[in-house]
Amino acid sequence: MKAQIIDGKAIANQINRETAELVARAAADGDKIGLAVVLVGSDPASCVYVRNKVRACAEVGIVSRQITLPETCATADVLRVIGELNADPAIHGILVQSPPPPQIDEAAVILAISPDKDVDCFSERNVGRVLIGEKPGFKPCTPWGVMELLRRSHVDPAGKHAVIIGRSNIVGKPMAALLLQKAAGANATVTVVHSGTPDIARFTRDADILIAAIGKPRFVRGDMIKPGAVVIDVGINRVFDPELGKNRLVGDVNFAEASEVASLITPVPGGVGPMTIAMLLRNTLSSYFFSREKK
Repeated sequence: MKAQIIDGKAIANQINRETAELVARAAADGDKIGLAVVLVGSDPASCVYVRNKVRACAEVGIVSRQITLPETCATADVLRVIGELNADPAIHGILVQSPPPPQIDEAAVILAISPDKDVDCFSERNVGRVLIGEKPGFKPCTPWGVMELLRRSHVDPAGKHAVIIGRSNIVGKPMAALLLQKAAGANATVTVVHSGTPDIARFTRDADILIAAIGKPRFVRGDMIKPGAVVIDVGINRVFDPELGKNRLVGDVNFAEASEVASLITPVPGGVGPMTIAMLLRNTLSSYFFSREKK
């Protein structure tokens, strides 16, 4: 029996409808919610991601402001823009599309964004709050999206063994922190494996919930998965498809093989990707509510 597909696009649309309702209530009070997206250069993939975020903002009623800086700009130019956005009360969320050109000090850029507007949840303060489970606060968009996929697919991580492949600051580490929390919808036993782990399959075969975020196309094969496991594929890789004669998107999981073994699985595209933007919008909404509480 083939695995049931977790439709990330449908779940993201449901979350966006909920967000839109709350944004509409703010609008009824005369308030607008603003998200600023800073793009440095014209990398094609980054331009697509920014365009998707701007379109998603429009769909839920959030006002987006896109600032595009030249490819050759300096870190100081980006920091100047961030300083202006930090001081702008009409902007509740700020993100700088990653990765920037190599001359940009990305760590300095992240540090410059006000933690109160850090809707990507990359700042030291917000990462620390996630680790200790402090509420309220922002959550990292992709890991939070995974948690919502599990929750809305009626998968309770409590008491289950969750194995995460990958230890990035964007997915792997915060994913582990969210799953480990002593809270409803979490309470998993978590193992993180990575490029330095010998015999990764030894761990993945024991996973009740397997989350692949290693950045290697079709890395997870069917024989690496425990029968009946829930498989979440965070990977987005462009590979050449000789049948199509062009590149196509694939995940970190060999979907054809994995779907014969798993009980639930996310596709690529259409799985985790839409959830990341949905949770970004939800963080922006939260920032608006936090700012109201401080008035």
